[in-house]
Amino acid sequence: MSFAVRQLGPDDLPLFEAMLTMFGAAFEEPETYNAARLSAAYLQRLLGKDSFIAIAALDGEEVVGGIAAYVLDKFEQERSEIYIYDLAVAETHRRRGIATAMIAQLQRIAAERGAWVIFVQADYGDEPAIALYSKLGQREDVLHFDIPVP
Repeated sequence: MSFAVRQLGPDDLPLFEAMLTMFGAAFEEPETYNAARLSAAYLQRLLGKDSFIAIAALDGEEVVGGIAAYVLDKFEQERSEIYIYDLAVAETHRRRGIATAMIAQLQRIAAERGAWVIFVQADYGDEPAIALYSKLGQREDVLHFDIPVP
């Protein structure tokens, strides 16, 4: 199987919407990604921002993988970090190097932008994700807290 990996821009709205649908299926959360679909104008603005990176893996015309990442400008030094917010590969296409290829593309983008690190979180028990990220980077054990906004 061959696949292509590419960064999405404002003109790639249909691919980005297909990526959202794929995220919903891959994470078994279709309502999160599809119930309140954002407007085309919003999604195009998002895809046009320097602070957001979307990468899709394509098998022909089908989106079979995706990364949604954010560029975080730091305050303590003149540099940035890239945070992988979501990464998924369609169940039918897993274990074929797609996630690794998408991360490699993100590394190239990070280098072009002068970012000094890419970071990602994995849930306890998500052994495939933990194995992938352990292969590619250094593990740090941290606690994550969600603080509600009143």
